[in-house]
Amino acid sequence: MLGASLRSVGRLCSVRAICRGRGRGIGRFSASSTSLIFLPPIATTAAAPTSRFSSSISHYSDSNYTDDGGETHGITNRETNAYSAIELALDSVVKIFTVSSSPNYLLPWQNKSQRETMGSGFVIPGKRILTNAHVVADHTFVLVRKHGSPTKYRAEIQAVGHECDLAILVVESEEFWEGLSFLELGDIPFLQEAVAVVGYPQGGDNISVTKGVVSRVEPTQYVHGATQLMAIQIDAAINPGNSGGPAIMGNSVAGVAFQNLSGAENIGYIIPVPVIKHFISGIEETGKYVGFCSLGLSCQPTENIQLRTHFRMHPEMTGVLVSKINPLSDAHRVLKKDDIILAFDGVPIANDGTVPFRNRERITFDHLVSMKKPNETAQVKVLRDGEEYEFSVTLQTLQPLVPVQQFDKLPSYFIFAGLVFVPLTQPYLHEYGEDWYNTCPRRLCERALRELPTRPGEQIVILSQVLMDDINAGYERLADLQVKKVNGVEIKNLKHFSQLVENCSMESLRFDLDDERVIVLNYRLAKIATSRILKRHRIPSAMSRDLIQKQNSSEAELACLS
Repeated sequence: MLGASLRSVGRLCSVRAICRGRGRGIGRFSASSTSLIFLPPIATTAAAPTSRFSSSISHYSDSNYTDDGGETHGITNRETNAYSAIELALDSVVKIFTVSSSPNYLLPWQNKSQRETMGSGFVIPGKRILTNAHVVADHTFVLVRKHGSPTKYRAEIQAVGHECDLAILVVESEEFWEGLSFLELGDIPFLQEAVAVVGYPQGGDNISVTKGVVSRVEPTQYVHGATQLMAIQIDAAINPGNSGGPAIMGNSVAGVAFQNLSGAENIGYIIPVPVIKHFISGIEETGKYVGFCSLGLSCQPTENIQLRTHFRMHPEMTGVLVSKINPLSDAHRVLKKDDIILAFDGVPIANDGTVPFRNRERITFDHLVSMKKPNETAQVKVLRDGEEYEFSVTLQTLQPLVPVQQFDKLPSYFIFAGLVFVPLTQPYLHEYGEDWYNTCPRRLCERALRELPTRPGEQIVILSQVLMDDINAGYERLADLQVKKVNGVEIKNLKHFSQLVENCSMESLRFDLDDERVIVLNYRLAKIATSRILKRHRIPSAMSRDLIQKQNSSEAELACLS
């Protein structure tokens, strides 16, 4: 999320997703980045909302809470024990078997070999199964099995949100639903409240229950989606295969197990109910995953008194300093660099970027932003040149210039004269191995982690490799350079690039690359060589399916106009 990322630069959090049979990369927090930086894996494992924290904040304590009218109430006893958890889970928790095949970003016209993974899920109202997105990512075939049954049933993916690591499955067979009951979503647990995690972890085939207490509630890095959303830390053992299983508190669900902290004992994380409800309500209202909003800002804490004095902040004022603004965000229309954000939707922001959350707890104001729905507005109070202003900002889901993850879709590519062109993505950089952050081309890495888009649909197009032939001899050392222009025309994205090449009417075709490097080809000979090279390397098409579809759509539009 391009939010107010206030974590210290360089903090490395070795967290892993816990789908049995699948490993993922590790994230890193950055104060100046446009999103969570996705770093190489360290010790990975093979393996409409009812409450809105963005509009109001309740004040709680461990023994009571105070409502908005100042009246104090006691907390209902929500005792959790393993026996009651297993009773609830037997007719609700299912085991998920996934066959998946991930794309090969170095050879984007083919997939890697298929893998089999296992995870957990549980039934929610509407004859649906809730699980983690990483349990079914890049799936080709999904089966589910309920407790006590030897039969596996075919499941389909109704919706998936890789950003929040959640997915909804549906099963057509009526026989499968016989005897099953759904679990209700509860509330955010208090610190030291007991929860029981139910699922099918490694080490056996039957259902398993582990018990622990809540240690911490705060925005945390979601490894699978490389985002930062609210999460609950618990000390229950969460192992590969537990992914997607419910964390039960009393007689309802407190969250969904999804990752643990590598190298630490019994530190697991569950996705809390507000994030789950945001995911489900968006699907119910629009029929598809809507994502999580962002202001489009990168902010700096104002904890230094000299910094606050420089920006004319009075002693009673608190807030954060705007460092960067995404040009595609609505905030770019009204906010400026060096503005001080004092409050969001009437909630004061502290100098460290946090806002009140329950009694004597604080949470980064990113959480208030993320719980907004797309196209909702927020009131932002700012200090600019010593004067206070209040602006209305429309919240949107914003995509980075270089995608952090690209699950469930094939990579885009375009081949001409043996030159393979692809858009720059972090999954492409991950192909350099576990230490990709240090081994991939430094310039590409910096662009992937730092640069902001300047217009919608913008991509960084690179020459990924050269399939050797007489036509391209001498150009093989230009791999991994960004392509800037085609015959003097600046390119916008891979689709635009392919159109410029396909529609070339000149005898020579010139590509301008990074470092002032140039590639020149005879267009007629290059077209002939392309067919020869594709046949030699058994590549079915010179361009990916998405580019073919876009090209056909463009031709159809032109035909209609003529």
